[in-house]
Amino acid sequence: MFQTRRFQHCPVCGGQIEYRIPADDNRERATCTVCGTIQYENPLNVVGTLPVWGEQVLLCRRAIEPRLGKWTLPAGFMELGETLAQGAARETDEEAGAGIELQDLYCILNVVRVGQVHLFYRARMLSPVFNPGPETLEAKLFHEHEIPWEELSFHTVRYTLERFFEDRRTNKGFPLHTADIA
Repeated sequence: MFQTRRFQHCPVCGGQIEYRIPADDNRERATCTVCGTIQYENPLNVVGTLPVWGEQVLLCRRAIEPRLGKWTLPAGFMELGETLAQGAARETDEEAGAGIELQDLYCILNVVRVGQVHLFYRARMLSPVFNPGPETLEAKLFHEHEIPWEELSFHTVRYTLERFFEDRRTNKGFPLHTADIA
């Protein structure tokens, strides 16, 4: 089971945090031993896109850890004050510098061991021109047979790409995919 243990001190009063089950709850929570404030630790949303230009998909080679130098779809942590779609579009702009038209939400992937949920939209690129940002070493369009499968950064990226190419081959549309990624 995933245990975060992110808190040691209370962000409200600075008191010591103790992990215990509150009286009206069923799991351990970060509870301040001084003021009693409970800090809830919840999964983080990673939002991104699967940008497509014709028969090609756009991948970015990471300029940051984790997985420096590996290929990924443009994605990152959702920010407060934005919707899933806004976050996915922002991350695509920041990482790939690609103009896109968002399409349907395509994959919802639970990555329980790291406390994350990854959400990918399909996206139609508006042009084959892109300008990667500082978190990206390079961005490149790939046909399916050119994908550097052994150099992909995360299992969620592989899963999303595999479903996309499979859906495209069957020509039955692009349904929403959900999975738990170990």
